[in-house]
Amino acid sequence: MWGMIKVTFLVLALMLGLGLGCSKSKKPEVVIYTSVDQVFSEPILKDYERETGIRVKAVYDVEASKTVGLVNRLLAEKENPRCDVFWNSEFGRTIFLKQKGVLAPYRSPSAKDIPIQFKDREGFWTGFAPRARVLVYNTGLLSEKDLPKSIFELTDPKWKGKVALGYPVLGTIATHMGALYAALGKDKTEQYLRDLKNNDVVIVNGNSVVRDMVVEGELPIGFTDTDDVNVAIQAGKPVNLLYPDQDGLGTLLIPNTVALIKGGPHPEEGKKLVDYLLSREVESKLAFSESAQMPVRDGVKMPPHIPELSSIRAMDVDYYDIAENIRKSDRFCQDLFVK
Repeated sequence: MWGMIKVTFLVLALMLGLGLGCSKSKKPEVVIYTSVDQVFSEPILKDYERETGIRVKAVYDVEASKTVGLVNRLLAEKENPRCDVFWNSEFGRTIFLKQKGVLAPYRSPSAKDIPIQFKDREGFWTGFAPRARVLVYNTGLLSEKDLPKSIFELTDPKWKGKVALGYPVLGTIATHMGALYAALGKDKTEQYLRDLKNNDVVIVNGNSVVRDMVVEGELPIGFTDTDDVNVAIQAGKPVNLLYPDQDGLGTLLIPNTVALIKGGPHPEEGKKLVDYLLSREVESKLAFSESAQMPVRDGVKMPPHIPELSSIRAMDVDYYDIAENIRKSDRFCQDLFVK
């Protein structure tokens, strides 16, 4: 009997030892949700895996539900978070998540030299590597003299049925609408959007679809982001971009944002990944990639075709004002364009 007991204890000890051994050898991991196009974000995350040995479990968004899908998922998981880091392609819905108590404050040492206008006052998120909301045009259909200087010219009858716009309740398009509300006020913005609709603006399923339609010559011009246009330019497609309203309202700049999730399963690994994403190295990689994102810091290496931020007249709006106005614009745009 005593012998059987000793064997039982021996087996249990061995099992515990093996369990502890497995625990020690388990590869560390981090979970990230990102609305940044997978073709741009995945190489960055794979580099991080190789450099650190930390396994990255990434959940990517899709064009059809840009940002909104992941935000809804994070809200649904708030009481039992499964994600550690949210890397967003814009800022409006990151601010919304902060207001809903989904984010945790974290001031990354990598962000020390990021300008203050790209940082949340309380440390809940940090912005980096912005893109711009631009007009993409087909160089075979429009010459330099034909181009509008302002987005407000696109309500002119000469552009009737010739302008593409992604669904204005998703991703950076929704952010752009919120920025117009913040800059112009409700009445002027809604009248502008009605004028676009009355001028038969073509509503399509996202920024990349806008670009593709312009590339194929189905429409001569459309609203999109710099990364979408740059992909086509680098592929030798007959398109170019223009930064609108450089003599007036300015062009909207939209930084990436990164934030730590409150109560995430791997908080320390999450902080390390945030540090990496906010590094000068990553800003440089994004600048040299087809996404062509602009570094916010001086002295970051970038290709010659990427403009300095200081060379662009940016729309002068507060990020929190934009985030607050996105909800108003969403309701109006749903009624005007979607229903």
